[in-house]
Amino acid sequence: MKLAFLFPGQGSQRVGMGEELAANFDVARRTFAEADEATGFALSKLCFEGPEEDLKLTINTQPAIVTASIAALRVFRDEIGIEPEIAAGHSLGEYSALVAAGALEFADAVRAVRERGRLMQAAVPAGTGAMAALIGLELAQVQEICDEVSRDGQLAVPRT
Repeated sequence: MKLAFLFPGQGSQRVGMGEELAANFDVARRTFAEADEATGFALSKLCFEGPEEDLKLTINTQPAIVTASIAALRVFRDEIGIEPEIAAGHSLGEYSALVAAGALEFADAVRAVRERGRLMQAAVPAGTGAMAALIGLELAQVQEICDEVSRDGQLAVPRT
């Protein structure tokens, strides 16, 4: 049987993520400590305790999700002893997948996504943008929604 790991992107964060893993598995505690050192601040405390408004900031969310993902991966590897044959990620999750595949060191990934988050946040200040998922709609319905929202300048829709 082939095993694939799919890592989540931004938007999957929540206060308390990784806390139970860190409380129960040394490898998870070490992963959060490594992230704290790599980022230069108590990322673990932010993940475990919040506040949510700080965790939701892109500059914090991105290293937090990568850290929680790699902590879970490391616990899985230690406890189950199985390696994935395939690793993939949605958007930000690509960094976790690269770490899982051994193509990128964890500390480097955490620093990179912290900077990525800083740049993304600087491009669109907090509270000035939004993202939505449209699930189960036909392309024509999505186009109609985009056309309606873009009429008042809220959305720029590239045409292909």
